[in-house]
Amino acid sequence: MADWIEIKANDGGSFKAYVEKPKSGAGPVVICIQEIFGVNHAMRDIAKHWADQGYIAVAPDLFWRQEPGVDITDQSEAEWKKAFELFQGFDLDKGVEDLLATIAHCRSMNGASGKVGTVGFCLGGKLAYLLACRSDADCNVSYYGVGIEELLGEAQNITNPLMMHIAEEDGFVSKDAQAKINEGLKDHNSVTIHNYPGMDHAFARIGGVPYDEENANLANSRSLEAFKRALA
Repeated sequence: MADWIEIKANDGGSFKAYVEKPKSGAGPVVICIQEIFGVNHAMRDIAKHWADQGYIAVAPDLFWRQEPGVDITDQSEAEWKKAFELFQGFDLDKGVEDLLATIAHCRSMNGASGKVGTVGFCLGGKLAYLLACRSDADCNVSYYGVGIEELLGEAQNITNPLMMHIAEEDGFVSKDAQAKINEGLKDHNSVTIHNYPGMDHAFARIGGVPYDEENANLANSRSLEAFKRALA
């Protein structure tokens, strides 16, 4: 059961979010936070995956302030160029604010249990980390988040579970950055980090060049367990 809904931004205006509901039509919510390609086919498939697990999956359009409705892939040079332009022009703090509005909306949406988790990829992985630091989301999961090593000072604010999936051969997150993340968060009681040897950025994106089914399934099973514990 797929649909698009409208969410009011905290500073005025509104943005769309793609919604996939489970067969029951009800359950906890998992907010799926986009990569730099918008709420594209891959993100909609991720939403369907979580709906198939029994969750209401919501994927907000976080590029709406720049260009609503971005839907591109990683299959051409022109699309990569556009994706990086959108990424470079993205206001991270505004993105967090839009996700806070999404969390608030999702807690009371029709069929929702009131529990909300987030799962983000790439840019979305960074935002999932920031939501662990800045929001009341019940559980946050970050896949190969970029730039997190620059934000470790906010980790002291994390109180709810945060799970991180780090690709050890990530072309966008250096070995030094990975070491800083692992070291900076290793003693935090609310943080669980999984490192994936030999994996590149986006190893969990079905249809992408770096996709690795075995490790993607492993990461997704770990994420599911985290949500089962936190969102029940």
